[in-house]
Amino acid sequence: MLRKRMMLLLVVIMVGALAVTGCSGGGTEAPAGEQTVKEKFKGKIIGIDPGAGIMKATGDAIEQYGLDYEVVEGSDATMAAALKQAIDNQEWVVVTGWTPHWKFARWDLKFLEDPKKVYGEAETINTIVRLGLKEDMPEVYEVCDNFKWDGKQIGAAMAMAEEMGDDKAAARKWVEENQELVNSWLPEGYDAAKTTTEFNKGKVHLLYVEWACARAETHVMGDVLQNIMGYEVEMTPVGAGAMYEGLAAGEGDAIFTAWLPITHADYMAAVKDKVEDLGPSYEEARIGLVVPTYVTINSIEELK
Repeated sequence: MLRKRMMLLLVVIMVGALAVTGCSGGGTEAPAGEQTVKEKFKGKIIGIDPGAGIMKATGDAIEQYGLDYEVVEGSDATMAAALKQAIDNQEWVVVTGWTPHWKFARWDLKFLEDPKKVYGEAETINTIVRLGLKEDMPEVYEVCDNFKWDGKQIGAAMAMAEEMGDDKAAARKWVEENQELVNSWLPEGYDAAKTTTEFNKGKVHLLYVEWACARAETHVMGDVLQNIMGYEVEMTPVGAGAMYEGLAAGEGDAIFTAWLPITHADYMAAVKDKVEDLGPSYEEARIGLVVPTYVTINSIEELK
C-alpha cells in the first residue's frame, strides 16, 4: 500500500512539473528537430557569376536586411541545378532569379517581396550595337532596331531551347512558328517564310552571356540574320563585362541582352559613349530572390 501511495505521489509531482514548464519561459524554445528559417535554407543563397548586377544587389540586400547568409557564386546552370535538386527533394532553397527565365515555366516559383526595393522595379532588356553599325550595315541595324517581343514569345523560345538541348535548332523552329512576328522585324524585301543558303552579305558578330534568355534572344536573331537575310553570323558567349567591352571596342556588332537600368548598370556606364542603345526589346524584366512556392515565407525580411 505504501509503495502504491509513493508511486502516485511521484506521478502527481511529474505532471505538476510538466504543467509549470509548459507555462514558463521554456515554452518559447523550438521543439526538438524544428529548424529556423536560416537552417532550412542551410544559410545559403544560391547565386550566379560574381560579376552580375544581381549578385551586387544581393550583397546590398544582405547588408540592408541584416542577413547572415552565404551567397554562393556559380552560373545560371549551377543555380538551376541546385534549384532542381532542392525541389526534387522538397527542400527549402533560395536563389538569385530573374524573368524572363525558363525555370518559371518548369517549376512553381515566387519572388520574395522586397520592401526596401534593393532589387529595384521592373527592368528592360535592351539591344545595344557598336557605333558605326548603321552606316556599315544598315539592314542589320534596322532589324536590330525593330526587334521586340513579349514574355510569352521569349518564354516559348527559351522552353524550346531547354527541351531540345540545341539553341540553333530551337531558334530555327521558333522562327518557323512565329513568321508574322519575325516579318515585323525584317527590312522591306524579306520574308520569314523564305530562307537562303547563300551567306554572302558580310559577317555579323553577336556577343552574349550564358543566360537562358540571352541564348534565346541571340540565337533567334542569329537565325534571322543568317537564314533569312543571308549574313554570315558568328555568336560568341562571353562574360558580361567582356560583352560590353568587346562591343565598345568594335569586336562585336550587337548584343540583345542588356539588362537595364540595374543589372548591367556598371557595365553600361563604362562604355555608354562608345555604343548605341536601341532601347528595349523586352519590357518588365525583373530580378530578385526566388523560392519554390511551397516555401512558407514571402518576404526577404523573413529570411532572418
